[in-house]
Amino acid sequence: MTQLSINTTQNVIINFSAASVGERIGAYFIDLLIKIAYLIAVFYVFFYLLEINRIINRLDHWSQMAIYMIFALPIVIYSILQESLLEGQTFGKKLLKIKVVKIDGYQASFGDYLIRWLFRIIDISFSSGIVGLIAMVVNDKTQRLGDLSAGTAVITLKSKINISHTILEDLDEEYKPQYPLVIKLTDNDVRIIKETYQASLKKADVEMLNKLVGKIEQVTGIKNDSKNNREFVQTILKDYNYYTQNM
Repeated sequence: MTQLSINTTQNVIINFSAASVGERIGAYFIDLLIKIAYLIAVFYVFFYLLEINRIINRLDHWSQMAIYMIFALPIVIYSILQESLLEGQTFGKKLLKIKVVKIDGYQASFGDYLIRWLFRIIDISFSSGIVGLIAMVVNDKTQRLGDLSAGTAVITLKSKINISHTILEDLDEEYKPQYPLVIKLTDNDVRIIKETYQASLKKADVEMLNKLVGKIEQVTGIKNDSKNNREFVQTILKDYNYYTQNM
């Protein structure tokens, strides 16, 4: 599964797994089944039970077209409406646990969903999905043309989570904290600290680690007397866990 690196607004690199072509196709067909079910329901209720077609047949051509377009509108705007309301997901994407995100780490906007929706005409409608399929297969992030134009990608939310992905730390029963002032931090602060710390180790980025330590000292008032930045950050993380778990 292709890894997708996203640089967040806090300059933290977070790795996601790009949704596979199979997952994206699966979500598409689930959504297609929902659209077909809608059409069957509309036909049964309005054209079979209510026999609205008798009234429609008496109207002029343009009036008939307008009514049919009203019935078809939910299908036409299905994807853009749901992705906007469900923050990058349709019912199909939600069932398969995949989601549309921005490559730059920002939340995708309505404009991004609109671009993706407009490009469905090329990716799916006019080409019967061939263009979109080819684009996803040859692209290392499984992006179709709509994604490339909007700067988005579809990621899987089924990544395995372990303790390294949370703010939790393994603590010995006899662990003794050193910095009581860590309680000034919030869970979100500690999450960003841990993500930045792990990113600095992965990239061997000493400058990033130094800036992180400086920010911790500024926010908490704690001084790094050990002069070992790695041990200092590790202690901060453990102390925060100690105090929050024992409060």
